[in-house]
Amino acid sequence: VYIDRLLYKGTLLSQRYISPNLRKDLHETQIKTVELTAEVWRKRLFDISWFMRALNEYIARAANKEDDSTGHFWEGRFKSQALLDESALAACMAYVDLNPVRAKMAKTPETSDHTSIKYRINAAKVGKTPKRLMPFVGNPRQKMPHGLPFTLPDYLQLVDITSRYIHPNKRGKVEHNLPTILERLNIEHEHWLTLTTQFETCFKQAAGKVIHLEQYAHNQHQQRVQGRQSAMRLLG
Repeated sequence: VYIDRLLYKGTLLSQRYISPNLRKDLHETQIKTVELTAEVWRKRLFDISWFMRALNEYIARAANKEDDSTGHFWEGRFKSQALLDESALAACMAYVDLNPVRAKMAKTPETSDHTSIKYRINAAKVGKTPKRLMPFVGNPRQKMPHGLPFTLPDYLQLVDITSRYIHPNKRGKVEHNLPTILERLNIEHEHWLTLTTQFETCFKQAAGKVIHLEQYAHNQHQQRVQGRQSAMRLLG
């Protein structure tokens, strides 16, 4: 109830509920109604869809007021996808880090504002690891520490080579070996480019190899394994 009051006005009943003077006059059924409503509000606190709805409304109101216009701020709904293995994780990370390059807002990944790769590079230049980002801990092994199962040099090389293929002014192919991470994940070159330029359209609710998609569908009690064809074609 109190969180709702901070973000929204709440209902007339909830406003009376949080007021010590007015609450004592509420009937038992009214108090029960507020408590049931509070349960709904608590669930919204960890609901991504509700968070994005609230965020979109706030930004849209501000943007429309500034531009003297109306309508939605974002073109479409957001997508929430589960990343089930290292292949999907690497592809999604590169996809997001290269968004500014694809949008022609930056010439290189290291000059892309508001990206994790730029943040990691700036920290690495002074010999530090970003505190707000999950660290790279190297190749998968026994007694694996908590972190991303790659090395930072491998990931930087991966993103750099990928960016050369999708950069609008560099249409030719780079004639050198594929990065170590691609060989380790056993993803073919053409398939990797598809993943890192069309990641959101390749998968639905979850992304990963077929075996992981099947396990995900089983855990979610889904009769169909969504994304099976994309997984077989792109991730092997």
